[in-house]
Amino acid sequence: MATASATLSFQTLARAGLGAPILLVMMLSMMVLPLPPILLDILFSFNISLALIVLLVVVYSSRPLDFAVFPTVLLVTTLLRLALNVASTRVVLLEGHTGTDAAGQVIRAFGDFVVGGNYTVGLVVFFILVLINFVVVTKGAGRISEVSARFTLDAMPGKQMAVDADLNAGLINQEQARLRRTEITDEADFYGAMDGASKFVRGDAVAGILILFINLIGGLFIGVFQHDLSFADAAQVYALLTIGDGLVAQIPALVLSSSAAIMVTRVSTAQDMGSQIISQMFSSPQALAVTAGVIGMIGIIPGMPNVAFLTLAAATGGAAYMVYSRQRLAQDVAAPVVKKEATAPVELGWDDVAPLDMIGLEVGYRLIPLVDVNQGGQLMARIKGVRKKLSQELGFLIPPVHIRDNLELGANNYRITLAGVIAGEAEVYSERELAINPGKVFGTVTGIPGKDPAFGLEAVWIEAGQRDQAQTLGYTVVDSGTVVATHLSQLLQKYAHELLGREEVQQLLDNLAKTAPKLVEDLKTLPPGLALKVLQNLLEEGVPIRDIRSIAETLAAQSATSQDPAILTAAVRIRLARAIVQDIIGTAPELPVITLDPALEQILQQALQAADEGSPGFEPGLADRLHKSLRESAQRQEATGQPAVLLVAASLRPVLARFVGQIISGMHVLSFNEVPDNKQIKIVATVGQ
Repeated sequence: MATASATLSFQTLARAGLGAPILLVMMLSMMVLPLPPILLDILFSFNISLALIVLLVVVYSSRPLDFAVFPTVLLVTTLLRLALNVASTRVVLLEGHTGTDAAGQVIRAFGDFVVGGNYTVGLVVFFILVLINFVVVTKGAGRISEVSARFTLDAMPGKQMAVDADLNAGLINQEQARLRRTEITDEADFYGAMDGASKFVRGDAVAGILILFINLIGGLFIGVFQHDLSFADAAQVYALLTIGDGLVAQIPALVLSSSAAIMVTRVSTAQDMGSQIISQMFSSPQALAVTAGVIGMIGIIPGMPNVAFLTLAAATGGAAYMVYSRQRLAQDVAAPVVKKEATAPVELGWDDVAPLDMIGLEVGYRLIPLVDVNQGGQLMARIKGVRKKLSQELGFLIPPVHIRDNLELGANNYRITLAGVIAGEAEVYSERELAINPGKVFGTVTGIPGKDPAFGLEAVWIEAGQRDQAQTLGYTVVDSGTVVATHLSQLLQKYAHELLGREEVQQLLDNLAKTAPKLVEDLKTLPPGLALKVLQNLLEEGVPIRDIRSIAETLAAQSATSQDPAILTAAVRIRLARAIVQDIIGTAPELPVITLDPALEQILQQALQAADEGSPGFEPGLADRLHKSLRESAQRQEATGQPAVLLVAASLRPVLARFVGQIISGMHVLSFNEVPDNKQIKIVATVGQ
């Protein structure tokens, strides 16, 4: 009742914002002001109850972050226990000569229980308890906390890159990515705090040992020399009080140290600790059967406690049989096989000429579980997420992906096709995970060497159990389904212009007509396919067509003077300049650019004017030097974390965009007309001959 009422009172004060300050003032007061024995009894009882509550919360937490305030609780309870130690030590030394009730009933009861009439045995038992807490539990928990904090901090970059990979693959949205990044940060903060809190726990154990000697030796001196007690009487009284005082402090300390050890050794799952132990330790009938056999053999040895060993062997063997029977029953449940009846051949028709799938995904037979929902495959849902994300980003509906198995492929291979043409293929291992080297790792992991099919980065296919180790070393670890989904997303972005057809453009115009019917009416004067070609040009250059209204307004205004798709595309890009630049640098006020030397730009202008079909036809040596210079500049920008942007004259932009797009991935080519007025240009490099 006292604990419940104290808890309710503290909750009331906490809601008013006074709980923590009052608790800290109380703990400091206990170190200075003398406390009556009855108040010591209440506080010691509260301390033991609080330690048990913390232990049970830790046991029933599914993952460490469910009890993220645990390091703070550990610190506060440690300070509370030390304050009680100081208060009880004062009472023991001042009033111990009056008898064993001097420090309250709790200390006397614990002392009597352990001493049991033999003070030597009581002291030995108490020393053993202190050593267990100090040498085993506290030291081990402190070491695990230190290692967990270091590994968690080292793994942060890899985990954050994995979140970015899932976001880019469309598996999660921005809100989910934000929550996962917050969770990664909270996890690092938690283990860092646990590393610090474990030092307090270790210091508390040392303080408990010192307070034990102070109570015992100081009590003997005070009892014999100040209160004229005989050595035997003083030893009897102060030994009991010392043991009782130490126990009421060390038992909560041992409970909290065990809680800290359990917390830092937990693995994040959807189960509490008890469920994890049952599902992982007692799920193997082979292990239980072999254990039953070994215990049974020991039980038949003469001189052994045969009844105890044979009873335990029988119980373990029965448990093994029950687990085995339950697993066999689950395996015997199989889907019925449906046999197809033979049908008579029918005449061929146009229905037998199947149209080409706009987007196709073919998988080898070992990858079928990835796409089979009945077998737990998640790839279908991830592909749907990729289509949704790209449709929102690009501005038109991505066609469905037709998935089928292909026995001509290797067992672990898959192939992505666009309009029947192979766009990409790779090999993945459905039972493994891909550890991608982002460019800087702190070690190596064992596995099957490979490459990330989407971006060509070096990678290793590892076992699922190596995930934490790989992330700690700096690798970005993704499962096989994410690898396929990311590769598909990258190819769909690259070939988005080929996925846009007349039907998709008509759908865009129909949707626009609902809000701007007159604008759509004006576009009907354009030649068939002109709007389609302009939109395809934009997508090919990586410009989304989400702002279809601005695009349509520009086409309607410019089509009266020119119907050249290249000229109209350039006009639309100028209209979308703010969106284009925002996709490159976000809201930054300064645009870092790479420019061409005036002499080089003049040479390219002359080559463009002399070309027959608008292609500059660069001299091979010049093209090679330009290629190397642009690549080096792009790499320097990438190393500083800034985008690579080539700023050129408007007449050169289309041809240089095609030239750069073929050799340098990720470089943007803008004309001077496409830089918004609210952005300042910062020239970071100039490329000459």
